[in-house]
Amino acid sequence: MTTTLPGTGTTEVRPVDVPRGRARRGRGGRSGKAGPVTYTLLTLAALVSVFPLYWTVVAGSHTNAELAETPPPFLPSAGLFDNFAAALEQAPIGKAILNSVLVSGAITVGTVLFCTLAGFAFAKLQFRGRGVLLALVIGTMMVPTQLSVIPLFMMIAELQWVNQLQAVILPTLVSAFGVFFMRQYLISALPNELLEAGRMDGASTFRIFWSIVVPVARPAMAVLAMLTFLTAWNEFFWPLIALTTANPTVQVALAGLGSGYVPQQAVIMAGTLLGTLPVLIVFTILGKQIVGGIMQGAVKG
Repeated sequence: MTTTLPGTGTTEVRPVDVPRGRARRGRGGRSGKAGPVTYTLLTLAALVSVFPLYWTVVAGSHTNAELAETPPPFLPSAGLFDNFAAALEQAPIGKAILNSVLVSGAITVGTVLFCTLAGFAFAKLQFRGRGVLLALVIGTMMVPTQLSVIPLFMMIAELQWVNQLQAVILPTLVSAFGVFFMRQYLISALPNELLEAGRMDGASTFRIFWSIVVPVARPAMAVLAMLTFLTAWNEFFWPLIALTTANPTVQVALAGLGSGYVPQQAVIMAGTLLGTLPVLIVFTILGKQIVGGIMQGAVKG
């Protein structure tokens, strides 16, 4: 607000008082608070997302006869632990969960490490044939997995790795998606000035990677780790071929549940719930750290 002082001819600029309600409004006059429509949509989305897990609990706590009733039951019962016991008797789910933890953990660590190294090389290092190699890596994403099953099985049979966990771990330690994902992140999130400063201080390429690249890439590494762990945990096709029911992963063990003339849906659902609980626990523990890392990377970017 501009006013002219009497007798002086000078102009004084005074701040205009803005009401608090208007000061908190963003662009277009909208306030920063979510309205009832937003909360309604979020509640519906949460219910739709949670319902499959809830139905798994309900179906896993009843019998086949109860599930065939009309209408079906919508509340859990006390039979859940009996179905847990039946699932553990029909398949070695405990051993399968331990195998899946080892396989998924090893694949996750290897994928995050190697894909971050390759992504850093493709994003910031200059070497001959970089574009051709990157095109080849991306091109492998278009090749169906089924085409590599026969030569891969012949290779592990030659190495005598059939029914051993390394037959599932080693072929998936690096993914083309992970390399491309880390490259795209590091191109925008890693300033060249940081790398030049490290080289001027006499740091080697490995020291630059460990001390500069890894802290910057931590949010993307957390996202890649979560996606890789879930993918490795839910993998079924290749473990079914490379392993047997005596040394299975979770998905292979679940495939042997409820077998018979009439499939035991309740036992299958109970075993599925047992195989899902470790993933839910990991996501519950690491969910805040993953989201916090993503937000930290977005603020720094």
